[in-house]
Amino acid sequence: MKLLTLNCHSWQEENQIDKIKYLAEVINQKDYDVIALQEVSQSVIAESIDSKLKKDNFALLLKEELDRYSLNKYNFYWDFSHIGYDVYEEGLAIFTKHKIIDSESFFVTRNKNRSYWKTRKIIRIRISYNDRELDFYSCHIGWWNDEEEPFKNQIDNIMKRVDEATTFIMGDFNNSAFVKGEGYDYLIEKGLKDLYLLSETKDSGVTVKGKIAGWDDNEEKLRLDLMFCNKEIKVMTIKVIFNGKNKAIISDHYGVESEIDINF
Repeated sequence: MKLLTLNCHSWQEENQIDKIKYLAEVINQKDYDVIALQEVSQSVIAESIDSKLKKDNFALLLKEELDRYSLNKYNFYWDFSHIGYDVYEEGLAIFTKHKIIDSESFFVTRNKNRSYWKTRKIIRIRISYNDRELDFYSCHIGWWNDEEEPFKNQIDNIMKRVDEATTFIMGDFNNSAFVKGEGYDYLIEKGLKDLYLLSETKDSGVTVKGKIAGWDDNEEKLRLDLMFCNKEIKVMTIKVIFNGKNKAIISDHYGVESEIDINF
């Protein structure tokens, strides 16, 4: 099984349409099974298609590009978390080429007002894969030292929903795995297994370099974009993508891709 996670930084990028097309090209080439995306936005004022989606929804446009390669190979689930920059409904998406048998979105923050930028929703899908049910979460979590919306509370609200099913929790956790005693260690304390540590083959894992939104004073290399499982699994490879070495840069975050075997 092949997985990808990426914070898309959508509609904040120059040449955004070209980058959507490039992302679709790489997804088609790599043939991922499940793709977790964050900062997947649509304009507040864009024309509505249905009760949720609007015409400029990043995930919808990506789906249209993917359909050019293989019609309806990928389906997606999307919901928005909060209003960003006053003009976007910023959300999360999960794409998969497998049957979605259940999906949900839920708040993990104390604040549930979607007009407030610290409000966080998380999305989950359950798929059928080789006669097994697997859960996948796409997450965009807040910062460790935020007293108003504590990181611990957000993670606790996710973990309350994790049951006996094999579960993958992926995304932008806004806590560097290189920093001890903070968010990353808390994730490990909750029993989650870092696919990076399980992997037989890996690279540096760095997904952010220098200053980005939310890390305005950063001068370090950070591993913010992570993949976890609630069980020990076999991970053959995990590596950073869209970093200028392994495919072109398309966001202020690099992505992470992995290949796993859950049937061993």
